[in-house]
Amino acid sequence: MPEVTGDFARQWVEFVDPANPEHLIKADLTWLTSRWNCIYGRGCRGIDATRPDAGCCVHGAHFSEKKDRKRVAAWVDRLTPEQWQHHGTGHKKGWTEKEDGEEKTRVVKGACIFHNDEDFPGGAGCALHHLALAEGVSFIETKPDVCWQLPLRRSYENRTIEDGREYLVIVLGEYRRADWGPGGHDFPWYCSANTEAHQADVPVYVGNRDEIVELIGTAAYEELAELCRVREEALTTGRYDLGLLPHPADPR
Repeated sequence: MPEVTGDFARQWVEFVDPANPEHLIKADLTWLTSRWNCIYGRGCRGIDATRPDAGCCVHGAHFSEKKDRKRVAAWVDRLTPEQWQHHGTGHKKGWTEKEDGEEKTRVVKGACIFHNDEDFPGGAGCALHHLALAEGVSFIETKPDVCWQLPLRRSYENRTIEDGREYLVIVLGEYRRADWGPGGHDFPWYCSANTEAHQADVPVYVGNRDEIVELIGTAAYEELAELCRVREEALTTGRYDLGLLPHPADPR
């Protein structure tokens, strides 16, 4: 099935964050009620045709802030050679590198240093993800922020309304090709708008609940989830006359 273009109409919603009256939540309901799910290891063809097995891990991961790097470093120290294919390289040569002046995870043999090959006895895929499973914690704890967030995207806007009040707008939506920058258009395959990855039994706001809570907080999530449920009900009853269309990559 083909990938849909990103220039389609979306339904957005805004509401005041119940936990902070100076914050607004702006969310893409079209994306959050879509049936996308990660199909890594189950049909994902990756963003680089030369390393389809590496999914979206071929470029390594940039850290969102120093705290992100420090948190990941503590978990890296817990990885064993049995869990991490590049354990020796990571400890001898370092597991980070600089790109355009910013620190990121090192790329080794065309993929992130934490990516284990398909034939690695400790398990293919992200060593930090395997560590989370072994330790009984969420992968949100062990992986760099960008890794557990994709393809959710949180960004920020500042807004001043007519009476002078100022709000921080927390925007939650789909990490589209364009959001990767100029290089995103060169990916031979990308999942968020690809029909092959829109086959989940539950919508994004349910399947990725933990990630969304981490991004906007529990109180905001509960309000957002109710708005998503209302939209789903409208779609189920065929209220397309209101312009409430499903994500075009979803199965009809």
